[in-house]
Amino acid sequence: MIGPYPEKKDVYDARSPIYAVDQLSCPIVFFQGDEDKVVPPSQAETMYAALKNKNIPTAYILFEGEQHGFRKAENIQKALDGEFYFFARVFGFQPAEEPFKFPIDNFSN
Repeated sequence: MIGPYPEKKDVYDARSPIYAVDQLSCPIVFFQGDEDKVVPPSQAETMYAALKNKNIPTAYILFEGEQHGFRKAENIQKALDGEFYFFARVFGFQPAEEPFKFPIDNFSN
């Protein structure tokens, strides 16, 4: 897809979101599996910290026992409910049902 590492490190860096944080300005939520080998938790945590430090509304929710693409039905539902809650807070609407709630950093409403 990209090329062998480290020979193509410049391509990896150019495509890595951590090197484009300065271009981000919208709220972002991270739903991360703690067993993810494709995007390890440390990478999501680095992005989360960078956005938090930039004062962009952000949240990070770690799912135990999940990989890249959730497999457990309860976690799939919780992630979907979490997305809905995040959108409701960011866009300022009230969900009809009580959602799965979590803190959103750099956000007051």
